[in-house]
Amino acid sequence: MKRIFLLGSYLNPLNMKETLVKIEDIIEQRIPVQHVVINASKINLMAEDAKLAEIVNAAPLINADGQSIVWAGRFLGHDIPERVAGIDLFVNLVEQSTQKGYRVFYFGATEEVVSAVVEKHQAMYPNLQVAGYRNGYFEEHESDEIALSIRESKADIVFVAFSSPKKEYWIHAHKETMNVPFVMGVGGSFDVVAGVTKRAPKWMQKTGLEWFYRFVQEPRRMFKRYFVGNLRFLKKVIQERRCN
Repeated sequence: MKRIFLLGSYLNPLNMKETLVKIEDIIEQRIPVQHVVINASKINLMAEDAKLAEIVNAAPLINADGQSIVWAGRFLGHDIPERVAGIDLFVNLVEQSTQKGYRVFYFGATEEVVSAVVEKHQAMYPNLQVAGYRNGYFEEHESDEIALSIRESKADIVFVAFSSPKKEYWIHAHKETMNVPFVMGVGGSFDVVAGVTKRAPKWMQKTGLEWFYRFVQEPRRMFKRYFVGNLRFLKKVIQERRCN
C-alpha cells in the first residue's frame, strides 16, 4: 500500500472506497490495528509531542482527515486523491459493518450522547451488531478493566470518541489488551451524530471551511486551535516546500 511522508507524518493517499477495502482486509487478518487521521491540528500536536508522532507514524493506516492536508500535500508534490474525514469514515464503517456482520463497540462522550448514537444507528440499521458501548468518563486506573471488557465483547471495530492526543495514547496503550482488529479514534463524531453539535454544510466541507464553522460555534475554545494553529501549519508547509 502506497505511503508518503509529509510535514512529519506518514500518510496513505487513499480515497474512501480504497480505505474501506483496506479496513476489510485488516479485519479479516484479526491482528489489532490502530487507525489514525491527520489534519492541521494533529500535525501541530505531533511537532510538539514526539511520543504522539511515534504513535501516529506507527499506525498501518493513516488518512487525510482535513482538507488542509490534501491541499498541502498537493502543494508539496504528492498525489492525494481526496479527504477521508474521520466522521465520514465512521458513518461508512457502521453501514459496512451491517453488511459484513461486524460487531462494533462505541466508547466515549457522555452516557446520554453515546447511548443516543447507538439508538440512532440501531434504528437506521436493524441488523447492526452492537458489541457494547461505554461513556468516556473514567479514572485512569479503570482503563485496564475497560479494555478487558471490550476484549470480552468480541468486537471487530471500536470507535473511540476522545479528543487528541488522549485517544491516540489510550488506544496505543490498550490495543493489545482489547485484541480488536480495527480501532479508530473518532473525536467529536458522537456529538455530531447525536445532534449535540452541528456539522458544517457540504459546501464548507468541500471548500476547506469546516474549521471556520466550528470556530463560529465555539469561538473562545477554538481560537487558538484554528487561528494560531492554522498559521503554524501554513508556516510548516512553506518551510517544507523551500527545503524540497
